[in-house]
Amino acid sequence: MSYLDTLQSWTAQHAWAEAALFATLALFGYLILSVVLGRLAATSQATRLGWDDVIVNAISPPVRVAYLALVVFFAWQWVPKQWLPFAQEWLAWSPQLALILIIAWALHRLIVGVEAEYVRVKAKALDSTSVATIHAIAKLTRVTLWILVALTALQALGVSVSGLLAFGGIGGIAVGFAAKDLLANFFGGMSIYLDRPFAPGDWIRSPDREIEGTVEDIGWRLTRIRTFDQRPLYIPNSVFSQIAVENPSRMFNRRIYETIGVRYQDSSVVRDIVNQVRTMLQSHPDIDTNKTLIVNFNHFGASSLDFFIYTFTKTVNWVEYHGVKEDVLLKVLDIVHAAGADVAFPTQTLHVDSIAGLEPLVRPEPSA
Repeated sequence: MSYLDTLQSWTAQHAWAEAALFATLALFGYLILSVVLGRLAATSQATRLGWDDVIVNAISPPVRVAYLALVVFFAWQWVPKQWLPFAQEWLAWSPQLALILIIAWALHRLIVGVEAEYVRVKAKALDSTSVATIHAIAKLTRVTLWILVALTALQALGVSVSGLLAFGGIGGIAVGFAAKDLLANFFGGMSIYLDRPFAPGDWIRSPDREIEGTVEDIGWRLTRIRTFDQRPLYIPNSVFSQIAVENPSRMFNRRIYETIGVRYQDSSVVRDIVNQVRTMLQSHPDIDTNKTLIVNFNHFGASSLDFFIYTFTKTVNWVEYHGVKEDVLLKVLDIVHAAGADVAFPTQTLHVDSIAGLEPLVRPEPSA
């Protein structure tokens, strides 16, 4: 064996030894990193605060990936350049791109964690509309983050971002005209999130359109509503900027407004019936006496003496409301019957007077 062959053999063996040593050190470093991150996670979980858990959970996977990327980058230095000619070009931009993506990933996870933790901590103080706003802000923040990441990554790859933005400014006009409905729905969704007229889970209806049901999801383009016959209804968000929307889910009470007629022959007890019904409502446990409560005789009907009930229940639940209303009406019926009266129904009385100047027709007696 010549001297040159011996040198090449020794160099090859030396390279393999260095590679084995590098792999061993890399594995040892990864184990140390795993132990440190594990201890850090255990320490954060032992505290009462949840925000440290959010930070640790957000950075742990990106840190592991960053370490592996660093190992790959240094290992790539051992590869002979003549083996892979494109290695030099790849190494020129890959570290910067990898750093951008890892940092963006960590920030994305941090935004998600902060959103979930804030909703959890403030769960008792937040209503459905506030939760929907928080989700919207977090979603918009993540979208903005990845737009900035995309622009930064293109800059790292050597693409002229200024030229791209200039082209976007010119082409944005044409795109705006072509996608005006899409943009209108997008900004309609933003206005729903910011103005908060309703949120997922609310029962809404519109007097302008045949829209009524429970809101299931508010997207960037469509809002999905489940009608009471369980059919999904998809409405473009831009529609809500043009119509009036009622949100019965946010009512404080439900109203009972009924008119009850008593027979004319029971006119002597109408006053007592009205007073007893008013007293019954004022002492009813499910009636909100802090709201308007009216019981008054107000109309001489065609076949009845009418009084009306105007009051509000404490519950806003639709099923419970009808139970309270049923109980109120049955108690009113009991009061009417206890007074010796009855509820009137449509009747008609025909009164015939004798006609002046005419004698009643009398059939003559037959002659004997």
